[in-house]
Amino acid sequence: MARLLIPALFFAVFATGAVAQDGRYGPPPPQGPDDNTHFGWADVLRVDPVYGVSRVETPRQECYDQPVVRRESSGGSAAGTILGAVVGGVLGNTVGKGDGRKAATVAGALAGGVVGNNVSRDDRTYEGTETRCRDFSTVSEQRRIAGYDVEYRYRGEVYVSRLNYDPGERLRVRVSVSPAD
Repeated sequence: MARLLIPALFFAVFATGAVAQDGRYGPPPPQGPDDNTHFGWADVLRVDPVYGVSRVETPRQECYDQPVVRRESSGGSAAGTILGAVVGGVLGNTVGKGDGRKAATVAGALAGGVVGNNVSRDDRTYEGTETRCRDFSTVSEQRRIAGYDVEYRYRGEVYVSRLNYDPGERLRVRVSVSPAD
């Protein structure tokens, strides 16, 4: 009985290995008694990649330093305004005679106050740079493999199919037979 068991065990292991398929395909679907489909292997003759172009938009930011001038102004001081008004009033007073003297004194005081205020102002100017940025997008085209045109031979006949993978040297094919009527 041991003599029969060893050849049977050897046959079972060999038959299991022969039925195993390439891992990419999985097991073949079950075939019923009326199903005229079976699977075979074809030799791959040529594989040509098929390229497609895709557009890719990439957001970018460009920054640069721009020269700017800034002014810092402090209002005139009260002392400058008062001093200017006094000097203007004195000058106006010396110019006029009679009632015109009063008007010239008032006008001189007003003008002197304005001049004194402007003179006492502390205007400072600063030069510097300010960073400014702008956003934009660049568009690039990328060439990518979209599929493969595969030429293969099965039982002496040559066929061509487009696949989404490179099959290598052999290609598993499904063969279906039906009447021509």
